[in-house]
Parts: sequence; structure tokens; C-alpha cells
Amino acid sequence: MALGNISKDGRFRNIRVYWLAFVVYWGIVLFGYDTGVGGGVVSANYFLQSFGLVDENGAKDQKKVDNVSSNVVAVLQAGAFFGALSSAPCSSRIGRKYTLFAFTVIFSVGAILTTVANGPPHGLPLIYAGRVLAGYGIGAISAVAPALWQVAIGVMISYFVNYAIGVHVPTGVNVWRIPFGLQLVPAGIMVFGLLTVRESPRWLASVGRQEEALNNLAYLRRTTTSDSGVLAEMAEIQAAIEEENAARAGVNWKEAFFGKGNFVRFFIAFFIFVLQQWAGQNSVNYYAPQIFASIGYVSRKNSLLASGVYGIIKVVATAIFIFFGVETLGRKLSLFISAIGMGSLFFVIGAILKTHPPPSTNPNVAPPSPSPAAQAMAGMLYIYVCFYSMGWGPLPWVYVSDIFPTRTRHYGLATASASQWLWNFVVSKVTPSMLTTLRYKIFFMFGAVNIGAMGVFSLLIPETKGRSLEEMDVIFGSITAEERNANIERQKALDHHDVHSVKTDSVDRKEEA
Repeated sequence: MALGNISKDGRFRNIRVYWLAFVVYWGIVLFGYDTGVGGGVVSANYFLQSFGLVDENGAKDQKKVDNVSSNVVAVLQAGAFFGALSSAPCSSRIGRKYTLFAFTVIFSVGAILTTVANGPPHGLPLIYAGRVLAGYGIGAISAVAPALWQVAIGVMISYFVNYAIGVHVPTGVNVWRIPFGLQLVPAGIMVFGLLTVRESPRWLASVGRQEEALNNLAYLRRTTTSDSGVLAEMAEIQAAIEEENAARAGVNWKEAFFGKGNFVRFFIAFFIFVLQQWAGQNSVNYYAPQIFASIGYVSRKNSLLASGVYGIIKVVATAIFIFFGVETLGRKLSLFISAIGMGSLFFVIGAILKTHPPPSTNPNVAPPSPSPAAQAMAGMLYIYVCFYSMGWGPLPWVYVSDIFPTRTRHYGLATASASQWLWNFVVSKVTPSMLTTLRYKIFFMFGAVNIGAMGVFSLLIPETKGRSLEEMDVIFGSITAEERNANIERQKALDHHDVHSVKTDSVDRKEEA
């Protein structure tokens, strides 16, 4: 009986909720893994040799290498862009569970194509097709079940998988088949896990299936539909849905984008992600082995290991900020410190790289160990990702959510998501050629963007920490402070009049009695 009580009312009451979260979050780990794995695969010597990107002497055709590398990485982002756009109408029509299931299956088909790909002539087209499908799947998954920390975990895992392959499987088609094939593990957990969970009660309530919503909520809470707590939670869900529907009634894109005080919010939502994508982090994220090779970690083993350490630091820094720091400094100060810190480190890395370039390598001679200068630059990249994780990594999404009222928030988040994926694609496509062409100057470029654009932007936008949505309307000019105060006083007067009327009416009834 004691065990039953624990299960029903104690620590195991929400175990089905935890299981649902476990299943869904594998999709976000999957997203991080897929975005991080490509750069390691395309940097493998056997991959380059298999697809004719090196000559008989082992020298790289750098233009071809950059083109293929950027295609393998960028087509994933292109697919994710369209997947994110497809998820909203799909999830509103068929529900969260079946949307996640369908797009995970699509992802799995893409993962299978990249895994079975052989050498020329059909290997690269299969990889490209598979990456597009995989991107389409994870773009939709990430829109339905967004999370940040799990992305960082997925990226870190991909770095160490590539490291293990680089050390233990230097040749053969398994150089890409194992990293791409391992995507099917979290995808499989999601596919089969989703078959064991029920549809979201909130979605069911939003489409009028109230009885089924109540049954599913009671199932998740491991109790009955007559439980007072479940009934109260169901009432809260229904009230929130009614409030959102009332707030959004009659809204259209013209009002959303050009209504009084709205355009500047949409500009911020779009431009903040332009800046985030050009912060340099995704260039490092997607092409970590190549970035570390460019600063002196010329051995593949060393570049992959350095990438893995980068992934660990990013996970730890992101977790610390999300759990302890996100509400401490405020939005503006966190973004400003983050931008100045990243920019300063980039300038220092660029200066060291200019004066201490990595040694020339011969494919027939073992590469040298990283020099002290290379180790110093790697250390600065590790500190750099800490600055990124405390500001420009997680906060743009928080900020965009802060500034939009309920009536137009879905438009605002869609604009932010479209901007994020669009510029994600652009950055992932151009990074290899920029790295080859600019060399140390790429770090100066990122430093200038961080300090000159992102730092200034951080100072210009209004603070949102601790501000209500009503205050946001005043800040962005939807209504003046004087008009808002007048409305407040008018409402107080109406409330006072209503209270007075009720009291008078009560007195009159007593007198009549």
C-alpha cells in the first residue's frame, strides 16, 4: 500500500510526464548531433579521397573541398528551414504526437540514405538527398519541441563520435556510415517511444476534444478524471486557450506587422538572429575540426579532440547559464558582455594567428603537435564559447518571447525562426570558402561583428527583464504612457462604481425586506 501511495501521490505521480519529456527531447539531441556531425565527416581524409577531392599525391583541391563540405553541411540547414515552416500547420491539424512521429520517420529516411551511401558516382547525391530530408525532419521537430541545452549535448556527442572514428576507423566507408548511421539510435528511441505516449491534452482541448483531453491529462498524472487537481488543471488549460483565442481573434498579417508599435518588434526579431548567426559560433560549431586545424591543430586526431573539448565546455557553460544566470544580469547587460567578450577574443585569436601561422604540412609526413600559440588560441575559443553561452546563444529566443504580446506572438516567433534558419544556411554555406580565403582575417571579421554590431545592438534595445507585456506596449509605442495611465484610472473608476453599485443594491434589498 505504501508503494501504491508513492506511485500515485508521491515521486512517481508524474513519471509518465517525465517519460514523455525523455522521448521528445531525444529529437533535440538528434538535431544537435546532426548539425555537428557533418563537419567531422567531410574533414576525414578517406572521405576526401573517395570523392576525388585530393590528387594522387594527397594534395587537396581546396576549392572542391570547400564546395563539397559546405554542401554537406548547408543542405541540412536548408531542409530544416522548410521543415520548421511546415511544422506549425501540421501540428495544429494532426496534433503534436503524430507531427513528431511523421517528421521523425522522414528524418530516419534521410539518415538511412546518408548511411547507405557508397563512393562515386552516386555517393554524394545520396548524402545530399539524405541530409536535406534529415534537415526537413529535425527542423520540424525542433519547432514542435524546442530546447537549447539538448542541442549542445547532441553537438558534443557528434564531436566525440567523429573523434572515435578518426582514431579507430581511419579508412573505409564506415568513416561516414557509422557517424551518419548512429543518428538512427535517437531517431529509433523517438519513433518507438512516441508509440507509447498519448496526445497533448492542451492540443486536444484547443480543437474541442475536451473529454479526450481530460482523459489524457488524468493518464499523465496517474489519477482519475474526477481528481480535483486534474479538474483544476484542465480548467486552467481551457481558460488559457480561451484567452489566447480572444486575444488573437481577427488578427491578420497586416495588423501584426504594421500595427502601431509592432514593426520595430518584428525588426528586432529578424535582426537579432541575423547577428546571432554571424557571431561566429555556428562557423565553429559546424566546422570545428577545420577551425581548430586552421589555428594549428593540423593533425586530424588533435583537431577532433580539441573539438570534443569545445563541445563539453559549451554544454557545461550553457547549463550553468540556463539554470543559474538567465535572470541575474538582465537581457541587455548579458547580451552586451557576451558580445564584447566574444569580439575581444576573436581579435586576439586573429592577431596571434597572423603572427604565428600554423606550419605547412606534407601529406606524406606526420603532422606536428600543436604549438604553444595554437594551444593559446584553442584556450581562447573555449573561453569564447562561455561568453556565447551566457548571452547570444540562449537569450535571443528569450528576448523575442518577451517583446511580443499574445495577439501577435505566433507571428513574431515565426519571423524569428525563419530568420534563424535562413542565416544559419547562409553562414554554413560560406564558412569553408571564407576560412580558405580570409584565413586569420575571418577572426577579425567576427570580432568586428561582435563588438561593432552586436555590442551596439545590445545597448540600443530596451531591457525586458521584469517588464510586463503591458509595459512592452508602452516601450514600443503601441500606446503612450499617458494613455495607459488614463486607461488605468478609468478602469479604477469603473471598478469603484461597480463596487458602489453592488453595495447600494444590497442596502436597497435589505430595506425592502
